[in-house]
Amino acid sequence: MGTPMPAPDKIDFSALPIYKPEVECASRERIRAIQLAKLIEQVEYTYARVPWYRQQMDEMRVTPADIRTLDDVRLLPFTDKGALRETFPFDMFATPMDEIVELHASSGTTGKPIVVGYTKEDMDVWSECIARLAQMAGVTAHDRVQMAFGYGMFTGGFGLHYGVQRIGGTMIPAGAGNTERHIQMIEDYGTTALIATPSYAMHICEVGEQMGFDWASSTLQIGLFGGEPCPPKLKAEIESRMHITCTDNYGLTEVMGPGVSGECLAHRDQQHIAEDHFLWEVVDSDTGEAVAEGEMGELVLTPLDKKGIPVLRYRTHDLTRVVTEKCECGRTLARMQKVRSRCDDMLIIRGTNVFPSQVEDVISEIDLLAPHYHIVVDNETGLDRMTVEVEIKPEAFSDSFEEMKGFAGEIRDKLRSVLLVTPVVRLVEPGGIARAAGKAKHVDDLRK
Repeated sequence: MGTPMPAPDKIDFSALPIYKPEVECASRERIRAIQLAKLIEQVEYTYARVPWYRQQMDEMRVTPADIRTLDDVRLLPFTDKGALRETFPFDMFATPMDEIVELHASSGTTGKPIVVGYTKEDMDVWSECIARLAQMAGVTAHDRVQMAFGYGMFTGGFGLHYGVQRIGGTMIPAGAGNTERHIQMIEDYGTTALIATPSYAMHICEVGEQMGFDWASSTLQIGLFGGEPCPPKLKAEIESRMHITCTDNYGLTEVMGPGVSGECLAHRDQQHIAEDHFLWEVVDSDTGEAVAEGEMGELVLTPLDKKGIPVLRYRTHDLTRVVTEKCECGRTLARMQKVRSRCDDMLIIRGTNVFPSQVEDVISEIDLLAPHYHIVVDNETGLDRMTVEVEIKPEAFSDSFEEMKGFAGEIRDKLRSVLLVTPVVRLVEPGGIARAAGKAKHVDDLRK
């Protein structure tokens, strides 16, 4: 117990379960045929039932009959958060509220929340998508799975709960917060899998170590992470210190919630897209035009089965690349590179484009730094100023002010060489950067 999965070249993938092999291992031709049949039906359904889309398509002089190939999806209008907020709360719904069995919503921290509704059919698709990604991570009916997401309007907790139950796993609905209780429950109930954000999993690990909990001998074996990106260094540290195997999954409220894609154990930097339920495109974020397969661009998703609130060509603003060759795990579903940056999280500092993921990459290469950081941008001096707070490991600490100042200078120089901006670097003591039970907040832009 508590032993991470072996390296991919030592895993017998034929012995690992695949939830729906007739789709997950289908030929590309078969997958595309499924997508086309569903796309045609979904466009007809959406045009007939959602006035907002009907108006958009009429203005573009596009009818459902124009959709004959998968490439014809490009004839359809894009959708973004603005459209979903404009129609708040229910004007984008395609069914009467009597047919909606569950509502979820985004946080609404930057305006009106995004509200989504699920029919019984939608819930069935959602739980199946989660069941697939759980099995990709090695979860089976024999696992006891502890939930560290909150149960509320956020889609993460409920979606993963339903999917794990679908494969017969035992759900332990602990919810968010009360970290010491989580650790006690792992010990008391023999928890084998943990659902959490990676930053909160790291926090659970640290609190357990402070309590004297022996992670090496615990029953915990698997981490199912979501809600925020998981940098490679953070994942490696969690796996090493908690003695578990961690996988990421991806999704967003607007198209379903978690379950759009999940990480198998063969390619730890990629995630299989549930292609029979989601038609993907990768486009140039400036022009909206498609990029070549394997090139980086903005992910656009069209759910192919949504009945409660159908969405066409949703612009995620997430940057990724997608490949379609067969995976060593046996699946043929396309794989997207894990999302580490977004079109809209770019910071412009004195005319230079800066992504938080660039800071993350630099920090990951410095052994004496923990995988935690915080960026503060202000213009109190009249010019943009970027401060990067980094957390040092205990062995990096020195009583010498000059040594610590020199270390901060080395970090600043490495960041400057990548960012082309000179930041202020502030060293923070171990544990000094706040951990979050939900999504970690890495950037505070305080510019007026």
